[in-house]
Amino acid sequence: MRLSRRTASVSLAVALVLTLAYEAVPHARVPAGERESPDLFGAACRIRVTGSKVLAYCHNPYPETDRVSLHVECVRWWDIDTDSSPIEAAPAQTVRLTGRCWKEVADVWVSHGRGS
Repeated sequence: MRLSRRTASVSLAVALVLTLAYEAVPHARVPAGERESPDLFGAACRIRVTGSKVLAYCHNPYPETDRVSLHVECVRWWDIDTDSSPIEAAPAQTVRLTGRCWKEVADVWVSHGRGS
């Protein structure tokens, strides 16, 4: 009797796993020929914060120009947050962005925009 209960439990577990695995598989809703091509845009940026100084390198691997800006938010209320002027990263170009706070840096990010 134990062998049949164990076999039934294992069979039920296998059936449940297979059912859940099938449900987790994505189902295509758009025919393969009608899919939208992904929007290939946006430079990849690496940001480094060292003390109160910020350095970012942005490389644009795509055929469209990306206008990147560095935004630095400072910890202290009296320390002025900064936003750099947009710099155009042409296709296959790497640009350097710098910023700083007087004291500690709270947050840093890069914004992207379509170039002219």
